[in-house]
Amino acid sequence: MNIYVSNLGFAVKDADLSQLFSSYGQVSSAKVIIDRMTNQSRGFGFVEMPDDNAANTAIAELNGKTVDGRAIKVTEARPREERPRNDRW
Repeated sequence: MNIYVSNLGFAVKDADLSQLFSSYGQVSSAKVIIDRMTNQSRGFGFVEMPDDNAANTAIAELNGKTVDGRAIKVTEARPREERPRNDRW
């Protein structure tokens, strides 16, 4: 299951996100999204967990938990929407 995590502190890294979710089960990947222009965290990320039961438990228990001084929001990620490509860049 792909999990969306928002309201992350800007100091949270991929490894921190993986460690946070690993206590609930196996984590296939954890990625904090980085702004290309500033090279800073955009304050959200995604975690992939192969076991849906473990993922649902993690969502239920981590949603609203304070991490790095901020209450994170954890939900199942929606499928990515196709956006028109911007060829101006």
